[in-house]
Amino acid sequence: MPDSVAVAAVTFDRPDDVKTLLEALAAQTGNITSVALVDSGKSPVKDIAEDSSAPVNYIRSKTNLGGAGGFSLAILSAMASGAEWIWIMDDDAHPEDPECVATLLAAAKERGLDVVLPLVVAPGAPDTLSFHFRIDGKLTHDRALVAERGFLPNVGHFFNGALIRADVFYRVGLPDLRLFIRGDETDFMIRLRRAGVEFGTVTTVALTHPAAWAEVQPVLGDRMHVLVPENAFKQFYFYRNRGHLTRRYRRVRSLVADTVGYPVHFARTRDPKGFVSWLRAYAAGLGGRRFGPPSDFGF
Repeated sequence: MPDSVAVAAVTFDRPDDVKTLLEALAAQTGNITSVALVDSGKSPVKDIAEDSSAPVNYIRSKTNLGGAGGFSLAILSAMASGAEWIWIMDDDAHPEDPECVATLLAAAKERGLDVVLPLVVAPGAPDTLSFHFRIDGKLTHDRALVAERGFLPNVGHFFNGALIRADVFYRVGLPDLRLFIRGDETDFMIRLRRAGVEFGTVTTVALTHPAAWAEVQPVLGDRMHVLVPENAFKQFYFYRNRGHLTRRYRRVRSLVADTVGYPVHFARTRDPKGFVSWLRAYAAGLGGRRFGPPSDFGF
């Protein structure tokens, strides 16, 4: 029997994207035995889930658990199905072709890995990566340049399309609910590394997901950059969580990069309010403060 795969997916008010995702999952040649779809949105997509030809287990969450909490709930449900592998999927992502999960499984077996990831490409621009890689010290979104490297060990963009053997979650745990959004994927990747779980990116297969190019703000050309999310909600969680992870894992390089990069960026853009917002959120993360539901912070 082929290896069984259960998808762990989350959605929040993206009905068209969910339909596209479920159609792509239904077309996969790999053995997808179930799709645990956690819906925290204000407009439920239960009808779309029920009409799909994919084997969907629809899970309605009346509380917005964020990406971290939603993925945790979806992963537990997927694990409960008895599947050997869990394929993690955001609602605005979808596999580029029907062979995606089969290719990932084959690569995992060939390399003896319990975690593999695909590349992530931009909608309508399959030659351009949605999230950068650092090649020879420089950032790039060029899919062909990254693909030339073949398999990329111990690097990847969680949780878009990460294929993870179910046993791994017993070793490293689930995504951290406290982080809510932005940073939960970095935390999980660090835990994998610390647990000695090898992983990597398979460059012969890809997911489609909206790009994050606008967030990348250069400080020293291609050598140094900072990320500035698109709105105050995402900025708060990104800055706070980054501070939290810097302290939790004693990430000295990140601390130096942030305490140099962000002041330079906000000085260049003449944005003192932006600097104050970054400093408050980042300091709160470093101090282990300002954790709780979004309503506690005015969101």
